[in-house]
Order: sequence, then C-alpha cells, then structure tokens
Amino acid sequence: MSNKFQMLIKPDRWPAFARGMLAYGSAEAVTRIVRLGSILIVARQISPELLGTAALALSLFELTRVLSNVGIGQRIITATESELQPICNRASQLFWVVCVGVTIAQLMVATSAWLLFNLTDVAAMLAVLSAVYFFMPAGLVQIFLAMRAQRMAATARVVATQNIADCVLTVVLVVAWPSAWAIILPKLLTAPLWLVMARATYRWSPNRGAGVAPVSEFATFGPAILGSELLTAARLHADKLLVGALLGTEALGLYYFAFNAGLGITQALVTACSLVLLPILAGAEGERLEREFKRAFVMGLSVVVPLVSMQALLAPYYVPVIFGENWVSAVPHLALLACAAVPLFMAAVIGARFRAIGKPLSETLVMSCATITALSGLVVGAQFSLEAACIGFGLGLSAVLIPVAARQLFSSYCSSSVPLKGDL
Repeated sequence: MSNKFQMLIKPDRWPAFARGMLAYGSAEAVTRIVRLGSILIVARQISPELLGTAALALSLFELTRVLSNVGIGQRIITATESELQPICNRASQLFWVVCVGVTIAQLMVATSAWLLFNLTDVAAMLAVLSAVYFFMPAGLVQIFLAMRAQRMAATARVVATQNIADCVLTVVLVVAWPSAWAIILPKLLTAPLWLVMARATYRWSPNRGAGVAPVSEFATFGPAILGSELLTAARLHADKLLVGALLGTEALGLYYFAFNAGLGITQALVTACSLVLLPILAGAEGERLEREFKRAFVMGLSVVVPLVSMQALLAPYYVPVIFGENWVSAVPHLALLACAAVPLFMAAVIGARFRAIGKPLSETLVMSCATITALSGLVVGAQFSLEAACIGFGLGLSAVLIPVAARQLFSSYCSSSVPLKGDL
C-alpha cells in the first residue's frame, strides 16, 4: 500500500489543517442534520414577522457579544511555554472584567431599544440573553488552551453539543409555544452545558505561584482583534438591522431565513477554518508558515466552492420540499447569499495569517474596507429590492476580499524564509 493511499484513508496522517477541519466538519455535519430539522419545524410554526423579531434581537445580541473578543484568547494561543501560565492567570481575570462590561453594554442596548424605539419584546430578549456572559469567563481559558494544543476534535465537540442542544430545545419550545421567545431562550439554557464541557476539555486552574502577566502583554492583540471582530460582526449582523430598517420586518424575516439557510453550513466552515488555522500558523514560521497558509487556502476553496455551487443551484428544488411552499420567495436570496461564503472564507484565511505573523492591524484595515463596501452595497441594492440588496452585499465583499486574498497568496508564493513586510 503506497504512502499516498495510506494518507488518504488514515486521517491521523493528514495535514494538521485537514485534521482540524475534519473534526469541525464532522461535528458540523451532525449539527446541520439536527438544525435542518429544527429549521423545518420553525419555518412551519413561525411567521416571517415573528422570525424577524427574533432575528433583530439575536443580531443585536451578536453585535454586542463581539465586544468580548478583545484578543485575550489569541494571546494565549501565541504564548510561549515560559510565559503561558502567567498569561493564563491574567487572562482568567480579564475575561471576567470583559464579560461584566459586555453585560452592562447589552443592558444599555436593551434599554435604548425599549425607550427610544418602543421595541419592548426585543429589549426583554436582550436583557434575558445578557445572563449568558456570566457562564463564559470560567471556561474560556480552557477552550483557548485546548485550541493552542490543537485539540480540535474536543473543541468541535463542545460547539456541536451546544448547537444540537440549542436546536432540540428550540423545537420543543416552538411546538409548545410558537413565538420569537422559543428561538431566543435556548441560547441561554444551553450556556451551562457549554461551561461544563469547556472545563472538561482542558484541565486548568490558576497557579498563583507563577504570577500574572502585565496587562500590557495583551495590548498588541487587543485593539486590533477587537476592531476586526467588531467589523466582522457588523458585516454579518448589521446587514439584518439595515434590511429591517429599509425594507421592513417581513423582508427581514425572509432575509434572515435566506442568510441562515444559505450561509449556515458554509459560514460554520469559515469560522472553523479561522479557529483551526491560527494555532497551526502560530506554531510555524518562515517557509513552513507560508506552506501551511497556501495548503489551507487551496484545500478550503476546494471544499467551499463546490458546496456553495450546490447550495445555489439546487435551492429551487430543496427549499419548497424541506422548508415549505411559504419560503419559496426566499430562494433567490438564499442562492445569492450562499455565494458570499467564498469571499468570507478568504477573509478567514488571510485574517489567520495576519494574526500569526503579528500584523493584526493589517487584518483590521482589510475588514474595515470589506465591511464598508458590503454594507454600502446592501444599502444601495435595498433601494430597489431585497434581491438587489443581497447582490450588493456579495459584490461588496468580493470587491475587497478577493483581490487582497490573491495578493496574500502571491506574496506567500514569492516569500522564501520570512513573511514579506507590507504585504497588503
């Protein structure tokens, strides 16, 4: 049996990126089967208007939650062995500070939604979801340590288990109580499950004897990572706020359905790519780093492009069968939004490379341009129709991310022993 054939049939001999993506891909496949069933039931039980209300609350929740991504975890991943324990000790403290601050910020958003816009239900949902942040700090150090150790199967299992539990609870609640709350409450109810599994994934507790790293150790990553995450969140969630404001709640319900059904599985792969690739690139340098970057880029595109093509081309056939005839009008939007996964995948890969070579501010610059063009394209398109808004969103992403990705790939091929400087 040849070595190449053995590599094909034995995942433990695959490249690290392929093994990590296999772990997340397998977990996502199981999650998608369950999620498709839950979406099927939700789509038949909940009207587009109620779904739009839940979408608005969840979009505001996700936009606020991104404030917790201030580069603390990325600093754990890139820490050397000698500085790891002090970094983790300080990170544990900082996670609590950040999560309390985000809780306050979300309650302020909820108050504004109630007092300024009379969105009583949305405000109540945001207030309830703010309790999620009290479960996060006690498990975040363990999750990032597991990622640093490239235990991708374990971290994928945590994500998949929580998502499956979320879907099951959503189905139970939506059958018993068809309302927007049935979509919101599972996000909180599954938080304790995530915490228990996160702490079991990697055994760690603070070691006071090792001391704590100064806060300045997190300064390099903090502002840049937060900026990139805010821009990414704005790109992925502010679009729903704009659609709701420009085209109404019913159009938002259609857009939210199309976004989740069209970008759901591919967006999960994009997120998994970013999570898997950063520890791999952070543990490499020079030619090895560039080799891993190129391999991940080509390997990921070979999966994402065929998957996106299948989703877009087959949407007219599977949407009415799986989700019901009342969602047929969302088919064009689903197909168009599915195509946005290609530039989003490129964003994940080049973002991981920027972080690994210590240039997170370059990532922030790229993401700011992509966010501006994507949301601008959506706003311009929304002046004509929801379908045009979807086209504008995808074209805006592609106009920035595809050229930058091509430049990064070209720079990677041209570099020899060290990453190029100024490779934007």
